[in-house]
Amino acid sequence: MKKILLILLTLTVVCVFAGTAIFLYQKSQEKPIIYQTDGAFRIDIVKKTVATGSIKPRKEVEIKPHVSGVVEKLFVQAGDLVKKGDLLARIELIPDMEHLSNAESRLESARINLKTAKIEFERQGQLFQRKLIGELEFNKYELNYALQMEAVQSAENTVSLIKEGTSKNSAKIANLVTSTIDGMVLAVPVREGTFVTETNNFNQGTTIASIANMKDLIFEGLLDESEIGKVKVGMELLLNIGALSDQQFSANLEYISPKGTNDQGTIKFEIKAAMIVQEDFFLRAGYSANADIVLDSRIDALAVNEGNLIIEDGTSFLEIETGPQEFKKTAIMTGLSDGINIEILEGISEATKFKKLVL
Repeated sequence: MKKILLILLTLTVVCVFAGTAIFLYQKSQEKPIIYQTDGAFRIDIVKKTVATGSIKPRKEVEIKPHVSGVVEKLFVQAGDLVKKGDLLARIELIPDMEHLSNAESRLESARINLKTAKIEFERQGQLFQRKLIGELEFNKYELNYALQMEAVQSAENTVSLIKEGTSKNSAKIANLVTSTIDGMVLAVPVREGTFVTETNNFNQGTTIASIANMKDLIFEGLLDESEIGKVKVGMELLLNIGALSDQQFSANLEYISPKGTNDQGTIKFEIKAAMIVQEDFFLRAGYSANADIVLDSRIDALAVNEGNLIIEDGTSFLEIETGPQEFKKTAIMTGLSDGINIEILEGISEATKFKKLVL
């Protein structure tokens, strides 16, 4: 019995060693790694930066009243086209009672003075006709009568201005709000019945309407400080408007701010570009947009995928295929990159194959 157990134990040990030897042998005989190869190709490489912003009219004017009061009637709404001088609104005046009372009191005094001056003028006229007084004496009463008539007219104009917003001798009516430019009404922030204040040296006044020329649009955006030194006035911008994803618009850069602003911890600079829009195409003010600014480009350049490069000490290398699964690390000279593809200036040709490192 002991003999049998010894034999079984010996066989077990032999089997374990044999299995281990077979496993190690198979492990050593694994298939070698097969590297894929890639090649150079021709492509247009464009290096660009992106500015974010919005579409705005170059000239937008806020129309404000010259008198305070209540909006009695609105004659336009957002989207209407207007000409310079077109009526936008009529303001119902709410006169200051103290000023009105003082003005009416001055008017009454002026009328009394005029009545007295007229009586005296007519009496002196009769004396002058009878040669009882000289011409010089009569002229004094005539002048006084004329001055009193002028005082009455001035007082009447003052009362009219306070009550109606216009004087009797003026063709302009102050309580009528008119457009100062040709364009489209973008917004009417007031409603009929709204109280509005006049514009003066101490108060900006209430905006009755915003009007802009929608045929002259600009892109206004912000560009990061790391890119601002690469752009200059006159560069072409390609605008992508979020609301019009299937359309792309051109613009010419015409302004770069000399001063940056802090935008969430990053310094950015304002830029403006004149848009080129077809005559029959309508763009709305306030559209958000991104501007692609082309910094440099190469047409039909020899290029490779930048992920295949090996960078060591500022030098670029490719593992060039010298034979089946044999590669040699070779230095190359690179040019413009768009972040995905990079231009090859020296080191390989279109026929060259190299180890593919990009999955």
